Amino acid sequence: MPSLFYYFTAGYTRPIKPMNTIQAAPPITSPQQLNEIRVRRINTTRIIKDTFFISLGILSATFGLKGFLLPDGFLDGGAVGISLLVNALTDINLSYLIILINIPFILIGYTQVSKIFALKTLAAIVALAICVALFEFPVITHDKLLIAFFGGFFLGLGIGLSIRGGSVLDGTEVLAIYTSRISALTVGDFILILNILIFSVAAYLLNIETALYAILTYLVASKIVDFVVHGIEEYTSVIIVSKKSNEVKNAIIEKMGRGVTVLKGKSGYGKQGHREHDIDVIYTVITRLELQKLKTEIAKLDGEAFMVENSVNDIKGGMIKKRPLTH
Repeated sequence: MPSLFYYFTAGYTRPIKPMNTIQAAPPITSPQQLNEIRVRRINTTRIIKDTFFISLGILSATFGLKGFLLPDGFLDGGAVGISLLVNALTDINLSYLIILINIPFILIGYTQVSKIFALKTLAAIVALAICVALFEFPVITHDKLLIAFFGGFFLGLGIGLSIRGGSVLDGTEVLAIYTSRISALTVGDFILILNILIFSVAAYLLNIETALYAILTYLVASKIVDFVVHGIEEYTSVIIVSKKSNEVKNAIIEKMGRGVTVLKGKSGYGKQGHREHDIDVIYTVITRLELQKLKTEIAKLDGEAFMVENSVNDIKGGMIKKRPLTH
């Protein structure tokens, strides 16, 4: 019979691996898992930002309507303007009108943009209607000029913030995009024609003065939307073709403190006719305040340099927003 020592030694013990053969523990996360975590973090951050922008936009638009436009019967353009006009003519609750008039635009957004966009727009418009129905703001002023200006300001701010959040509070822009795809009209042409119709009906059914103030409100609101969506800073991208491309590149980097991208190109046809040879093309993005200085620096180096300027709505990444302006 085996001894008790056998059971505890030979019978039930396992051989112990040498220390140098013990495998290292596998990593907690693989590169694929790290990428998934990064994507989730980006999506979560985007959702938080979108919710913040849309919520702030709804509050701003509500304040513009209840604090300025509604108490004195002022109008605006777009779907909001149609809602205000119908409300002034029929006394139908404005909250219902905001939802009903925007439903066709939401359906177009569902088919032409995306499902997420349509759902976010629906939620934003319903939230705006609820805020208009429930929130009360003190009447700020009865001065018509101030009402037109600041009513348009806060309404445009709200619409612009909602666009930054990935939705709209005024669905006419969605309809304008759809119309531009199936006709020769541009987005701007359609919005202009629609608002002319709205203001003409307001002038005929209400009075000319109301229509004129509505035009002023619309102009202020549209300008504020542009500022919020595209940014107050206006950027310009510049393409420079020069025989002294290396000197131009160094001047932009050292004297202006801006980044450059060197594109490899080949000359084709110019002042000297057909001459094919490799050439460096300089690409940079600057603010409009630096444009004249850039032209001056390039003129010092090469008075015959070829430059192409393009407006840029906004930028992301790079170094232009991280460095102070240099003069």
